[in-house]
Amino acid sequence: MSSTPLPAAHQSRSLAPLYVATAVVAGLAMPIQSRINGALGIRLGDPVAASLVSFTTGLIVLVVVSLVVPRARAGALEIPRALRQKRFPVWYLAAGCIGAFVVISQTLTVPLLGVALFTVSIVTGQTLGSLLVDGIGFGPGGRRRISTIRALGAGLTIAGVIWAVSPRLGSAASIATLLLPMAVPLVVGFLMGFQSAANGVQAQAYGTPVAATLVNFLVGGTMLAVLLMVRLPTQGLPGALPSQWWYYLGGPLGCVFIGLSAFLVKHLGVLLTGLGMICGQLVGSLLIDVVVPAPGAVINAATIAGTLLTLAAVAMTSIPSGRIRRVRN
Repeated sequence: MSSTPLPAAHQSRSLAPLYVATAVVAGLAMPIQSRINGALGIRLGDPVAASLVSFTTGLIVLVVVSLVVPRARAGALEIPRALRQKRFPVWYLAAGCIGAFVVISQTLTVPLLGVALFTVSIVTGQTLGSLLVDGIGFGPGGRRRISTIRALGAGLTIAGVIWAVSPRLGSAASIATLLLPMAVPLVVGFLMGFQSAANGVQAQAYGTPVAATLVNFLVGGTMLAVLLMVRLPTQGLPGALPSQWWYYLGGPLGCVFIGLSAFLVKHLGVLLTGLGMICGQLVGSLLIDVVVPAPGAVINAATIAGTLLTLAAVAMTSIPSGRIRRVRN
């Protein structure tokens, strides 16, 4: 007796908890990557050079995967064909530059804002950008209605992040003087929603998120290389590359983050994918501060409570609206 396959939409809904959990796990990679790239930037004496090293190692990993794995190889070969056939607007390739902008915004504003204010700014921008992208249907999953529950979950996520980092925030007066630097990560975070959507569309066009991630790293790495060359006459050469292997894990971790994001936006939408990854970032930061605390790291009841509130907000946002209506009836 043959069984009728479930519609794609129903399959995505039934697998939503697994997809959300995957987004949280992917988010864990970002704080680890930030810590590694930050250490590499100090070692080289040039954050832009460190970012280029990270993009280069990630690109090497993706090239190897594309040569070895048949499906990834087919996706890589599909890239020029998709571009010739104009399966998506060519400016979607600029999504790779947004990853470079994230690194540049860290370089410019973290010394002024500190990690806490930077996190609040970029998460707020990322949440607002994801809401807009889902609302207008920019991503591969099409338009997704922003229900009251989803809007409330997004707001609670921002509140949870602010609560979690509150022990490291300065006074209201000091924050007010930093409003202009805070605008930089806010705008970059807003663009990250479009980055996830554009990468998701490209993954659909190439047939695999590996190819979309490959293009992302190639474009972002090219941008960083040009920027480094422009700065070279005034900044000089960076320091020598370190011999320790762990300095080069930032790129592969970025592959995981961007690749899973490109895959998940089709099934979860940009908002829920972003919220899940934000949750993973908070949990990952908390775990890093427990295991390998950085100077100035603060962990107290507010840090833990804010992280738990973010987990609850993401869980609430992941509940399908249809299920909510059935509960009310």
